[in-house]
Amino acid sequence: MMIEKRSPWKTALLYILLILLTIITLLPLLWMLSSSFKLSSEVFTFPIQWIPKTFHWENYITIWQKINLARYTFNSFKLSFIITAIQLLTSSFAAYGFSKCRFPGRNGLFLAYIATIAIPWQVYMLPQYIMMQKFGLIDTHLSIILLQSFTAFGVFLLRQFYMSIPDELLEAARIDGLNEYSTFARIVLPLTKPAMATLIIMSFVTVWNDFMGPMIYFNSDNKKTIQLGIQMFTGIYSTEYGLIMATSILALIPVLVVFLAFQRFFVEGIASSGLKG
Repeated sequence: MMIEKRSPWKTALLYILLILLTIITLLPLLWMLSSSFKLSSEVFTFPIQWIPKTFHWENYITIWQKINLARYTFNSFKLSFIITAIQLLTSSFAAYGFSKCRFPGRNGLFLAYIATIAIPWQVYMLPQYIMMQKFGLIDTHLSIILLQSFTAFGVFLLRQFYMSIPDELLEAARIDGLNEYSTFARIVLPLTKPAMATLIIMSFVTVWNDFMGPMIYFNSDNKKTIQLGIQMFTGIYSTEYGLIMATSILALIPVLVVFLAFQRFFVEGIASSGLKG
C-alpha cells in the first residue's frame, strides 16, 4: 500500500497553526509570570510590558511573610503525595482484579463501579460530610485522605491498560509457580509504567488543585492547603496584584515539575489504555 506524502506547504501550515495555538495557550501564563515580578501599579499597564523594567524579586519573599504559606504548601504536598500513593495502590489492585481475575459478576460489578464517574460530586457531598462528622474527622487531613483514596477513573484507566497484556504471559507465570500477588508484582507492574505515570500526574494535579474539599472539611488555619491560602490571600490583599501572581506561580511549580517528570510516559499511557476494551 502506497503512503501519500504530505506536501511541504501543508506541513508548514500545520506547524504554523500548532505554534499559534501554543502561543495563545501560553500567553496567560507568561503574563502571570511577568506580573509576578512587577509592582501592583505596573500589572495592568497598557500596552502590556512583557519584560519588566525592574524585576521585583522581593515579591516572592514578601508572600511568605504575609500568610502562613509554608504550612499551606506543606499540607498540599502531604495530601497530594499520600492520596496519590494510595490511589495507585487501590486502583492497580482493583484494575488487575477486574481485568485478569475471573469471578462471578465481575463485569457487572465493574460497570456499577465505573458508573459512579457519571455522578456529580455535589450529589453525594452532603452525605459524605455527615459521615465524616459522625466519625469525628472534620477538620482533619484524614477525612480528605479517606474520601479520595479510591478513584473509579484510575481503575478504568489501569484496567484498559492491563487488558492489553496477553493472558498467555500471566498463565506462563502461574505455571512457573507464581501466585496472583507475585504475578502482579513481577509481571504486570513492570509493564505498566506508562499507565502508572499517567495516573500519578492526574491524581497529583487533582489533589493539589482541589479547592472545594479542603474548604468544606478544614477549619483550622494549620490544616489548610495552598489553594485555600491563595483564596485567603486574595481576599485580604485584593489590590496586591504582583503578590497574588507570585503566589499563583508558586502554586503552579509543583504541578509543572510532576508533569515534566512523567510526561514522556503520559502520551503512551493514554494511547495504550484504549487499545482494548
